[in-house]
Amino acid sequence: MRTKKSIGIIALLFSYSLIAQEILTKKEAVEIALKNNYGIQIANNNVKVSTNNTKIYNTGFLPTISTTAGANYRNENQEITRQDGNTTSVEGAVTKSYNASVNLNYTIFDGLGRKYNYQRLKETYNLTKLEARETIENTYLQLFNLYFQVARLTENHQNLAEVLKISKQRLKRAEYQYEYGQSSKLAVLNAKVDMNNDSIVFISNKQQLLNAKRDLNIVLGVKKEVTYEVETTVSFQEIKSFEDLYTKTKENNVSLKQRKKNLAINDLNIKFAKSNYLPRLDLTSSYNWNQSENPSTSFLAGINTNGLNAGLRLSWNVFDGGITKTRVANAKIAQENQQILIEQQQETLRNTLKNNWENYQNQLFVLKVQEENVLTSQNNFDRTLERFKLARATSIEFRQAQLNLLNNKASLNNAKYNAKLLEIQLLQLSGDILNMKF
Repeated sequence: MRTKKSIGIIALLFSYSLIAQEILTKKEAVEIALKNNYGIQIANNNVKVSTNNTKIYNTGFLPTISTTAGANYRNENQEITRQDGNTTSVEGAVTKSYNASVNLNYTIFDGLGRKYNYQRLKETYNLTKLEARETIENTYLQLFNLYFQVARLTENHQNLAEVLKISKQRLKRAEYQYEYGQSSKLAVLNAKVDMNNDSIVFISNKQQLLNAKRDLNIVLGVKKEVTYEVETTVSFQEIKSFEDLYTKTKENNVSLKQRKKNLAINDLNIKFAKSNYLPRLDLTSSYNWNQSENPSTSFLAGINTNGLNAGLRLSWNVFDGGITKTRVANAKIAQENQQILIEQQQETLRNTLKNNWENYQNQLFVLKVQEENVLTSQNNFDRTLERFKLARATSIEFRQAQLNLLNNKASLNNAKYNAKLLEIQLLQLSGDILNMKF
């Protein structure tokens, strides 16, 4: 009696702990990953660097201003011979000089190189944003792969717990029957072996579940206790047709957008290289101050000057040995390569999309069939269980019905999560993964 009471208390506490466990929803997992994932943090920092590069301070459109200052002291012995033959000797003749200047330089025209470079920096910024978006999309895919792996193992764990519970009841029933002479020792041994095997599978699944949660924590970017639970409900989005999906893919796929952005950057590289064919006009200006104190041997005792200097400098590299011509030719080849890569990317995307679409449709069919199989195997198990209690079914028949139900439930879980992951891959290819519904 005390044993039964203890078991009841333990079961009550266990059920309470399950209720009290934290539920990590899919939406919360995404929010945590967007904030803490290491790859996303680096991608966001790269966007900040690219933002800094597009500011006017990095374009060359602003003038440069510099200041210089200096002082010079000279102490020397001098001997001066004049035209009339007289000489003068001075020991410790001191000369002092001071200078300061403010200089301004500005490029008025550089063959439009600055213009194309600034446009190139803006396109590079847009490319960096696309790279950050690709990182986020890949993180989404990695996150849900691990999240649904945890969900899959969680459901399997629950099914295995139910199997283990039934196996324990079967062993206890076999032991009672053996004590009262209603069955042989063989039935007890078979029940015990099956229970032990179920225990091993149950413990192994539990360890896999804990490992999967730790892997999920890495993607989340947090140090989280693995006592939390995840959602096991899965809802599917409506994807109308393959052609509709392919149209979205051509417009929104992030990899294809990056290829097109690289094409635009290469076009600006050509224009930037051609800017060396044109002349360059620079403005230079400075304000200078100079002062000197001379020894008695000098014709002037001192001098003090200050004033503004300004000038224009026109330069034109008429022929640079063919360097510019080579750069333009190579930039055009790079642009042609980018166009080829875009065509290749479009073909690859269509092929990948078609394969994933057909796999997705097949997996949805498998899911429907597995749902029917679970209902059938559940009905078969329930009937076999009743017959087993009435000694109308052997332990082998009961065990087979039990394993059939377990395997069909596992197959249903696999089909459900495989279908969902294929759906997410389709959303990523079509550039719609960040708008997916949870």
